[in-house]
Amino acid sequence: MNVVTYSSLCLSLFLVTSFFIHPSNAAATTTTIQPSNLVNKVCNQTSNYTFCVESLYANPKTPHANRQELAYIIFGSAYLNATSTQEHIAKLLNKNANTSQRPLLLRCARDYTKAVSKLAVAYGDLDSETYNSLANYSRTASAAADDCQAAFKGTHSPLTTRNKDLKGLCEICVVVSKLFVTS
Repeated sequence: MNVVTYSSLCLSLFLVTSFFIHPSNAAATTTTIQPSNLVNKVCNQTSNYTFCVESLYANPKTPHANRQELAYIIFGSAYLNATSTQEHIAKLLNKNANTSQRPLLLRCARDYTKAVSKLAVAYGDLDSETYNSLANYSRTASAAADDCQAAFKGTHSPLTTRNKDLKGLCEICVVVSKLFVTS
């Protein structure tokens, strides 16, 4: 538990010291972005190149980032997205205390608790330069977003965009994780 707490503290400090813009707010700058070779290499391996570039370049440190720094950037972004969604779910639960969506939101709350936990552990692994499980942690966080979305099957989900964003960020995390795998 101390590792997760320490990792959370380090992650919080990283996020406070980094100027962070949500990827959807960076859309206007997409045409002026000339992705670095590293960003190109990563984003060309994702299902949504534009989302990947916008997500990475939402952080001003990206243009000159090496693979380690890029890993901190994307895992920090995924963690921030997951914690923000977790807070949003809590607000929805308070607002919709007695609606039919309550059990679905409770399921999503559990899913996002798992996602946040795995991303915090992954961030801690970056600190200790332990890279072998990063992709698995990312996949688990992505699966949590899938599970949350599946809970709303047949009904409108107030979390569709957030789930999609976390899945996209986790996909980038998986690709970045592969930069540390030696063959």
